[in-house]
Amino acid sequence: MGEAIAENEAAEAPFDLEAVFCAEYERIARIIARVVRDRARAEELAVEVFLKLSRNQQAQGENTGGWLHRVAVRVALDELRRQERRSRYERLAGWFSHKNPTPEDIRAAVEERDRVRNVLSRISRRHAELLVLRGQELTYSEIASALGLNPASIGTLLSRAQQAFRKEYVERYGEH
Repeated sequence: MGEAIAENEAAEAPFDLEAVFCAEYERIARIIARVVRDRARAEELAVEVFLKLSRNQQAQGENTGGWLHRVAVRVALDELRRQERRSRYERLAGWFSHKNPTPEDIRAAVEERDRVRNVLSRISRRHAELLVLRGQELTYSEIASALGLNPASIGTLLSRAQQAFRKEYVERYGEH
């Protein structure tokens, strides 16, 4: 009978958002930062992810970690899309940011990173999520958990995502 009471108490225990925040915040902010490449903005977006968690009772359970990863990637990709729209509007309006000249290798790396971000913002959300999570060095089972997919299908889905990325990249920038 004591076991049944302990199980009921565990089932009725309130969700401890603060504990989840303390345990997962750094990882969520790091995931977002790798996509948006702005640590300060990534930290702001990570807080937004936890605000969403606090408002979503269904996400507060045994798969909270997967939910957090999925939402972090989506928030980061949405930020990329916002940045792309803003950049497009600024170019149309004739506003250009002037930067100090940098060495060629740094410039090339920045251009390539921007190209990758642009392509990620243009391919399907599912493909971008798969690629970003894999880029975070998550295992297939972690990716499957985060996206609610069958772990056995992750390899195929990643291959399709890579093909979609390659196709979009070549269409926009040619063979590089």
